[in-house]
Amino acid sequence: MYGSVLDSEGSKIEIGECSIICENAVLRATASGSKEYPVVIGDHVFISPQSTLIGCKVESYSYIATGATVLQGAVIQSGAAVAVGAFVHANTVVPSNSFIPPNNIGIGNPIKIYSPEDQDELAKAIRSIEFAKVAFNVDAKWENRIERYKQATIVRSQEFENHFKDEILD
Repeated sequence: MYGSVLDSEGSKIEIGECSIICENAVLRATASGSKEYPVVIGDHVFISPQSTLIGCKVESYSYIATGATVLQGAVIQSGAAVAVGAFVHANTVVPSNSFIPPNNIGIGNPIKIYSPEDQDELAKAIRSIEFAKVAFNVDAKWENRIERYKQATIVRSQEFENHFKDEILD
């Protein structure tokens, strides 16, 4: 639908039969170093407005609600639902027919659900999955946020410099 962005620059995007991609949803296939993260959407999947799916797999008959985010390497198994504003972190597996509640965060395999108020536990969980390595191929220590963020922007800048010679069409 209107305003959807499908960016297959780092890998590929596959969308199954009778799947709906709503307004302003973003589907972005990425790569981290030599590892590709395609976006694979099964049959009869509903992806609501303003959702963001980056390098993940959503199996058939699943539902991604408005404003939900699903990150690299995550798998939403058949019949699962990711509610409004929910977040599925990198390499997480959401089991078949399960539900991630609104504004909650799912991390891991097996999955554990965190409330945004669980700051300490949430930080430990994100650290344990080495998100910067998965998303950006960055090895900076967790405690060194400045170096981690610096390296992440360098990695993405190198990817985007391929566009310096893009031709702008009228």
